Amino acid sequence: MSFTRTLRAVGGAVVAGALLFGTAPVASADQIRHEQWPLRSFGADDVWKVSTGKGVIVAVIDDPVDGSHPDLKGNVLPGKSFLDGGTADRPDGKNEHGTAMASLIAGHGHGPGGSDGVKGLAPDAKILPVGIDLGDKEESYAEPLRYAVDHGAKIVNMSFEDFGDTSPAEKAAVDYARKHDVLMVAASGNSGSSIPRLPSAAPGVLAVGAVDIDLKVWKFSNYGSYIKLLAPGLHIRSAGVETPYRLANGTSDSAAYVSAAAALLRSKFPDLTAGQIANRLVKTAGLPDDMKGKKLPDPHYGYGFIRPSKALTANIPAGSKNGPLPALSEDSSKASGSGKDAEKATQSDAGMSTGVVIGIVGGVVGLLVVVLIIVLVVKKKSGRNGPPPGSSGGPSGPGGPGSFVPQPPAPGPYQQQPSAPGAYPQAPPTHPPGR
Repeated sequence: MSFTRTLRAVGGAVVAGALLFGTAPVASADQIRHEQWPLRSFGADDVWKVSTGKGVIVAVIDDPVDGSHPDLKGNVLPGKSFLDGGTADRPDGKNEHGTAMASLIAGHGHGPGGSDGVKGLAPDAKILPVGIDLGDKEESYAEPLRYAVDHGAKIVNMSFEDFGDTSPAEKAAVDYARKHDVLMVAASGNSGSSIPRLPSAAPGVLAVGAVDIDLKVWKFSNYGSYIKLLAPGLHIRSAGVETPYRLANGTSDSAAYVSAAAALLRSKFPDLTAGQIANRLVKTAGLPDDMKGKKLPDPHYGYGFIRPSKALTANIPAGSKNGPLPALSEDSSKASGSGKDAEKATQSDAGMSTGVVIGIVGGVVGLLVVVLIIVLVVKKKSGRNGPPPGSSGGPSGPGGPGSFVPQPPAPGPYQQQPSAPGAYPQAPPTHPPGR
């Protein structure tokens, strides 16, 4: 049994004519860097004196990444495309969402001193691209997530939203990542909705919303009790595929910046757990003056917007291994094994496998045959000798004591919801347009 899934990128892009290479008039490379306002907001030049993300692998589960882009070349590992089974370090046609996210995380610019083009917040981190189909089709992020964990990722960026419920296989994959000390970061979505979107709302995943240049929550950023952090998500300049650069709005970009901040921290504090890294981000997050003193996490602000410089330098106790994330239950740990356990978890996504159903049916038929033989033997003896004194004779009816009435496996189709639109950077948009 399979279930229809809808995965959708949660970032929208627009070709901003005069601002892109290849259009007229042509923007200068230093203009592209100047338009990366989040780097100025973060104080990136000071941040990079402390950490650049060196030695950390960040998986990007998304469209395949263009590893030949001048601002990414050398920072993208081969990875794997779950679309065709090949590597994921080459662009997938016109789809550029994965390339954009990778550039916000680990872009290094180009030209003298890397001063031109797009630079990521963790320019020395490595990107492990894990290609999936973000369109409407039967899709699951369970196997891609396990692949990322098994191939060295310490952070996994998931800038997409899943319109459906978490399948058993996906829950097991999230638990598997947590058991292996991998921090998962996901975008909350761009529909201004309180309906939880997955994987951001899955327990143990760091859910991220978007703020604008004034550090106010974007009105289309999804909200709810599961939101943990905010990061820049409006008018975000990133690498493209059809054109060298793109401009976008969305919580996709916000999640990428949180993943990059986590890479900076994992590079500087390699002995901290994933939960303790999340703890540093949460404990140093900022809030507008009118939010200070309010109970946190707030449904819209979470614990606040990330401040990477403070997260890297503040004196913060390590705290519990889970930090702000829920504890991983013992049952979840057992369900998150690899190998055959992973195969069983994946099978559970589609209900009982054919082999299991055949086995159950065969067992029931065998049991009924044995019961029938016993009944015939007893009846034959009863015909010869009569019932024993005081007995009423006759076997139990169906469902009586000691009987077994097989029940069919309960179906578990996902409850689909309408696709949420993405967002383009026209200001101010009256509604969130499509991807």
